[in-house]
Amino acid sequence: MILARMEKYDYLVVGAGLFGAVFAHEAKKAGKRCLVIDKRTHRGGNIHCENVDGIMVHQYGAHIFHTDNREVWNYVNRFAEFNRFTNSPLASFGGKLYNMPFNMNTFYQLWGVKTPAEAKAKIAGQRAAYAHAGEPANLEEQALGLCGKDIYETLIKGYTEKQWGRPATELPAFIIKRVPFRFTFDNNYFNDAYQGIPKGGYDVLTDALLDGVEVRLGEDYFARRAEWDAAAVRILFTGCIDEFFNFRFGRLEYRSLRFEHKRLDMEDFQGNAVVNYTGREVPYTRVIEHKHFEYGTQPTTVITYEYPDTFLPGKEPYYPVNDSHNNAVFRQYQELAGGQEKVLFGGRLGQYVYADMDDTVAAALALCKREFGG
Repeated sequence: MILARMEKYDYLVVGAGLFGAVFAHEAKKAGKRCLVIDKRTHRGGNIHCENVDGIMVHQYGAHIFHTDNREVWNYVNRFAEFNRFTNSPLASFGGKLYNMPFNMNTFYQLWGVKTPAEAKAKIAGQRAAYAHAGEPANLEEQALGLCGKDIYETLIKGYTEKQWGRPATELPAFIIKRVPFRFTFDNNYFNDAYQGIPKGGYDVLTDALLDGVEVRLGEDYFARRAEWDAAAVRILFTGCIDEFFNFRFGRLEYRSLRFEHKRLDMEDFQGNAVVNYTGREVPYTRVIEHKHFEYGTQPTTVITYEYPDTFLPGKEPYYPVNDSHNNAVFRQYQELAGGQEKVLFGGRLGQYVYADMDDTVAAALALCKREFGG
């Protein structure tokens, strides 16, 4: 297709993920003509699901929608019916299973304590052994001072080192600002009032948001940038902000992920949607069994091994490395972005931030309010 022959759009949205889909829906509702492009061959970005034997497989890792924001919850429920899924992951270490988040079940499994008072005393005693007069020099010192040796070595150290690809003694302390303890027998990972997963997978949500909006998949914005720029009055860019500016100040750092999906001829593999593997010797960080997100009863199952990965060009950026260096580089790009009259920036890559889905929806709606009023 020759773009020069296209009619002018009011908005070109680069990226068909959740942020772009919400913006495109609201633009259409405001009477704007909108075109959405994405270099992938599917909608939904990282929340995209594939149907395997009736099981909605989260292709890019587990996504559980949770929020305390009633407005956001009501908004997404206009487009999809959500189930009552409650995230209660397990952690596997040394052949034993532990409940997450850190709660009375976890403390009983670690130490045999049965009351909150016993658990608090145990944690206080372990923390005291690692009290520092000054600021902790690295993540390991920070974590030991917050939770003590047992929790750190069993449930934090190996997982964190795999996730970030370096020893905890070389990671900055700010990565773990606090360690939340729950002194009740409650395995619900999130404290948010609203939680669930769209029945039929996340594509139900993004397809509904993009209903009636022109979407072109397999289209790389950078491959024909000048033509795409000429196609619309304004642009919403949800890709990597450093790439948009041709890496003028250098590349922003990310950690990536690699997924290995397996279909198994068995009814149930692990009995839980998510099991984290916290030992350093296990190469993956977690195993996801997708049927449990929707209480599936299929005779087969699909599991996904999730491996942390070094981010290189051509790989998907997942987690921003928000240390002082990268944040300073991002601020330079942010200043350039502020001077763009035609281009808006949004989403986790455009804002160099790790964002939960509810925050993504809220940020997109806030941008729409500024653009379209109401």
